[in-house]
Amino acid sequence: MTAFHRGTTPEPPHRNRFSGTLRLPDDEDFETACFGRVFNARRPSDRSPAAVLLAESEQDVVEGVRLALERGWQVAVRSGGHSWAAWSVRQDALLIDLGGFREMAYDPGTGIVTATPSVKGGDELNPYLGEFGRFFNGGHCPSVGIGGFLLQGGQGWNARGWGWAAENIVAIDVVTADGELVRADETQHSDLFWAARGAGPGFFGIVTRFHLRTRPLPKYLGHTVHAYPLDLFDEVMTWLHGMHHTVSDLVEIVALTQTPPDLDEPVLLVTGVSMTDTADEAAEALAPLHANPYAERALFRVEAQQTTLAEQLAGQCSANPEGHRYLVDNAWLTGGADEVVPAIRKAFTEQPTRQTFTIWFSMAPLRQLPDMAFSLQSEIYCATYVIHDDPARDAELRAWLDSAMADMQPVTAGQYLGDSDFTVRQLRFMGDEQWRRLRKIRAAYDPKGLFAGYLSTGTVTNTNHWEQ
Repeated sequence: MTAFHRGTTPEPPHRNRFSGTLRLPDDEDFETACFGRVFNARRPSDRSPAAVLLAESEQDVVEGVRLALERGWQVAVRSGGHSWAAWSVRQDALLIDLGGFREMAYDPGTGIVTATPSVKGGDELNPYLGEFGRFFNGGHCPSVGIGGFLLQGGQGWNARGWGWAAENIVAIDVVTADGELVRADETQHSDLFWAARGAGPGFFGIVTRFHLRTRPLPKYLGHTVHAYPLDLFDEVMTWLHGMHHTVSDLVEIVALTQTPPDLDEPVLLVTGVSMTDTADEAAEALAPLHANPYAERALFRVEAQQTTLAEQLAGQCSANPEGHRYLVDNAWLTGGADEVVPAIRKAFTEQPTRQTFTIWFSMAPLRQLPDMAFSLQSEIYCATYVIHDDPARDAELRAWLDSAMADMQPVTAGQYLGDSDFTVRQLRFMGDEQWRRLRKIRAAYDPKGLFAGYLSTGTVTNTNHWEQ
């Protein structure tokens, strides 16, 4: 059995086997290759790859895996670079960076789009699909690559109504641990297909192409925004908690605390974006949010106003600026308003930096999930994004975030991989049965542990840390 070891190789590997570029630690631009595409400016200082392959083709990925097998390296993968913990940067592993491998193709006959993992859902995929009158519910932040997003389940636009983006994967092309390129779908390599929809960074292969089911582009987007002072937090959130499951599934419902550019203090925003075809449909779908009994006390109100996807994406870019340090954590919440609202109060009302924001994302009423690795959700998703620019504040801000998440512990069911960092905190992220199946499939497909898997300071157990 080959042992995957740490350490440098005795001689440099052949670089001319790639159409892309192989970067080694002695190369002048090695650090840029390691970290240049990591979105979070708070980058790891204690991990460095053995080499970085800047892949430009599918064959590069195949050859990269084969090189790692020859050298005894593990393999890590980067698609869009948005994982908050920089999962792709692994000590002494080969980092295969897919940023230079970007391809899309749409089939009008089937409505299926094929795209490589580094394609950005909002900046690239949906503008391309819009030319055909189609849409894919990718990530809210437009620069997020579809690769890691889909592998984690894909909490995209209107997930409460349209489902998780991973549910729309019809097939994947994937390079396996033995360096072979295969197609996986419901009928061939079905275990790989099952695992790819939810395993996240624990997936034991490199997806080179996703084949995705698209939907008609909504013809009319309407949005509602009520802004409330934070001293109404308990009242407004108690009301929202009790009614969000009654709103049309054409509406994405998000409550968040944020400091708008033109205000000096954070406010509570209760928002709805309707994905409909007419103004009348939008007004009807959003109407329940307008019936907020505290509406007359709102600082400002926008109700069923027409918007565009471009405007919504611009707002997401503003909330998730590049070049800043991020500390992020999340929880799936369960329980009544009398339990949940006090538990999330700190995260929503004690923002430690001006750019920090916390979201409450409705998934109610819950839909039954298809049979896939992604298997843990609840009616409310809560995540906090602490954004700042001062490295000296990292420890202080992490302590604040840990405290806010600890307050939620009594009503926490688990966490979503997309906003998690297992080096700091581990919670359940999939069902127990699915976790057992995932480990069994990994043992079959990657018995030697070629792919680096989840980044953690200890063993990943898929349990809430306070229950261990």
